Parts: sequence; C-alpha cells; structure tokens
Amino acid sequence: MRSLPDIGTAAIRTKKPAERRFVDLFEVWNRKLHFYAGLYLLLFLWLFAFTGLLLNHPKWTFAEFWPNRKQWTQEQAIEAPRGDDLEKARDLMAQLRLRGEVEWTVASQRPGAFDFRVQRPGQVVEIKADLERKVASMRHIELNAWGVMHLLHAFSGVRIGDPRMQRDWILTSVWSGLMDAVALGLVFLVLSSIYMWWGLRAKRRLGTAFVVLGILSCGFFVAGLRWLTP
Repeated sequence: MRSLPDIGTAAIRTKKPAERRFVDLFEVWNRKLHFYAGLYLLLFLWLFAFTGLLLNHPKWTFAEFWPNRKQWTQEQAIEAPRGDDLEKARDLMAQLRLRGEVEWTVASQRPGAFDFRVQRPGQVVEIKADLERKVASMRHIELNAWGVMHLLHAFSGVRIGDPRMQRDWILTSVWSGLMDAVALGLVFLVLSSIYMWWGLRAKRRLGTAFVVLGILSCGFFVAGLRWLTP
C-alpha cells in the first residue's frame, strides 16, 4: 500500500500545464517521425548519394554502363496510327508491345515518317516508323544495373523548354511523386534534427558553428559566385 506522500507526489507530477503537455507530446512524435522517416528514406538517400558520386566521377571504370550496353535492331509491320502525336505514339507502342515514357527526339516529323523514343530505367527503344510502307524500325538499348541507377537519378519525364515533354507513363508519375516525398522528407529530417539539437544546450555552440559553416559553403555557390563574374 502506498503512503500518502507518495500518492501526492505522483498526482503533482501528472498535473502538468497544457502547454508543457503539448511540448512533451510534440517531442515524442518528433523523435518517432524522425526515426521512421529516416528508415523509409534510407535506400532512396543511398541511391541518390551514390548515383551523385557516379555522375561526379564518370571515369570510375567499375560503374561504366554505356560501353557495356546491349543493343539490337528489328523491324515490324504496323498499321498507320491516328490522332495527335501522343495518340499516335501510344498506338504504335501498343502495336509494338512497348511500355515506358514517350520522349520526342525531333521538333517536327518528316512527311510519311513518325519518330520518337520510349524510355524506362534500363531500357531505351528508338522507333522510326515509315507510315507509307507501314513498317517500324526499332533500335533497342539495354543497360546494366549501373545504367538503371544513373537514369533513375534524373528520370522525371519532363524537360524545361519543351512543352511536349510531359509525363505520360503512370510509373513516371509514381516515381516523381516518390521524389517529391523524398524531398519533403529531407526537409522534415533537417527541421526535426535542428529542433532536437537545440534542446541539447551543451551542443549548441559547436552545432551553431557547423550550421554557419554549411550556410556559408552552400551560399557561396548559390549566390556568392555572382561576385566573381566581371
């Protein structure tokens, strides 16, 4: 049986101000979400970090993918497609049993010809359709795992300055949505880390030094390089 002083102490401890209870609850969920968001983003971050290294060091021979690509060509009879350019491309893809993101390779089509490219991570197919002869020539290019990771780094389905380049494959939209989630997740991880760091008074001075160093390093390339231009 508890003594009266013990019961009184427990009661006092549970009677926290509403503001303090809110802060405690926020800190608990901040740690939980920080933990689980980090686990979910783990492989995505490794993928982009590693492919970023590959893009920054193209001479690393162990990760070469273009010289090791497999490619072959084939021809197949087709029926003349109808509709606008995208509808024609989808019609031809269905006839040729191809799936992927449509990429336009020419600004305007030649009379009697219809050219485009179908791309997905690890595979590129260049199609040149002769609508008069009703024959499509296909050039297949298959990449290894390094090539897949390389393409995923910049796989978005859109291109600045080219209004025709829009996402038209459902998996491209899914991947782009995941990349938005990764970006927002990184913002959350940084903000939650700042909150937890600021709660450690002993670490504030050293942490502030690293924050300032990071701001100066990044700021130099974002805005500081303008000072060096003539």
